[in-house]
Amino acid sequence: MQNRGLRIFLGVCQVLVGATFIISGLIKANDPVGFGIKLEEYFAASALGMPWLDPFSLPLAMLACLAEVVLGFAVLTGGRMKLATWALLLLTLFFGWLTAYTATCDPQGKYAAVENGVQVMRDVTCVTDCGCFGDAMKGSIGRSLTPWESFSKDMALLVFILPLFFFRKRIGFNTWGADLAILPAALVLLAFYCWVFTWWFPLLFAVVVLSGYLGIKRLMEPPRSEWATAIWVAVATVAFMWHCYAHLPLRDYRPYAVGKNIPEEMNMGKPPVQDIFVKYKNTATGEEKEFDSKGAYPWDDSTWVYVDRRVEVKVPGIDSPVKDFLLTDADGNDRTADVLEETKPVLLIVARNVRDARTGKLPAIAKLAQEAEAHGWMVYGLTSSGFDQVDEFKFQHQLPFDFFTCDDVTLKTVVRSNPGVLVMSDGVVRGKWHGNDTPSFATAEKALK
Repeated sequence: MQNRGLRIFLGVCQVLVGATFIISGLIKANDPVGFGIKLEEYFAASALGMPWLDPFSLPLAMLACLAEVVLGFAVLTGGRMKLATWALLLLTLFFGWLTAYTATCDPQGKYAAVENGVQVMRDVTCVTDCGCFGDAMKGSIGRSLTPWESFSKDMALLVFILPLFFFRKRIGFNTWGADLAILPAALVLLAFYCWVFTWWFPLLFAVVVLSGYLGIKRLMEPPRSEWATAIWVAVATVAFMWHCYAHLPLRDYRPYAVGKNIPEEMNMGKPPVQDIFVKYKNTATGEEKEFDSKGAYPWDDSTWVYVDRRVEVKVPGIDSPVKDFLLTDADGNDRTADVLEETKPVLLIVARNVRDARTGKLPAIAKLAQEAEAHGWMVYGLTSSGFDQVDEFKFQHQLPFDFFTCDDVTLKTVVRSNPGVLVMSDGVVRGKWHGNDTPSFATAEKALK
């Protein structure tokens, strides 16, 4: 009876840990470029101080996504549990340390840097969003996990990983009976996660992968079937991740997704609800008293002098999903309204950094731009590069449209490719394409309907 109870408990741990790692890995694999950008934030000199890792941020992001998905399925199937549980433990402890570091970061802190041979003190950068579930939290429930919430999530996972680690010898590659108990429960939990994140692809992915796993079990005996399952999961994950990298995320959670109204997104922010208290000291009696700033307080009474103020936040504010979408032309004029309030179709060519833009699709983009202008569309390029570089870029690739500058991080958020193509009208994103999928004019026109 005791062994049966332990086995049931370990099965529960397998379901919770496996399904959670699968959904976490697939959400990040859906947007590997975005996860790589998040790693760049951590690697910055003002954060973890490892800027030398920046060139490897995308490969490391992809490797982390792959590891999460493969380990999640390994736990569900009981495959190579010694290796899997060690990897899970180390990965969770690392993420726990990272979220604890993020949560305890002092935004007023300083770090030493050397500039022109002189040591200077610079502000520390605190990463406020760990990127644990990519942009899915913000795009589905409206906000990301706070650093402390992320840390708590990692510690809760650790509670279920430790039994798997310490009792790993009691967990073998699933029997058919174990599959019948564990896999349906895991799919139910995955379905719940998919409902939370408003995206059902991970459930479909899991069904396909687990079907392949069951087929492998019929054809092979352990340990060959264990390694074959791991390879099958890895191949399926890499194929999905590569598709999202070479095209665009399958599910776009960002505020510039197709169908989003950018002016409305700009106005969605709310200021915090807070009370402000001010403390004054009576110079005659030495009494210190705190006053609510909304009421009467002795700001004009010379017998009272100001000492301090205190802010009590009742309801936290909400940042606007779109904060830095500011477009500027070569003369320094703000052209944002020209794009967002235009009633005609607007074709935007995003070349975030013209020096790094992939040029193979630029002839197709130039042709699209020419046809769009011929049909009365407004056509603009968006970049974070300087206008001297832009002029050279336009001449070299014969691009028949003007460019506006925009914040680099904002353009990374707008479209996960360099270059990328957007179609808008009345401030609403009607279509979006990776540079590799540059549409014909007829296809771009259909996006308006």
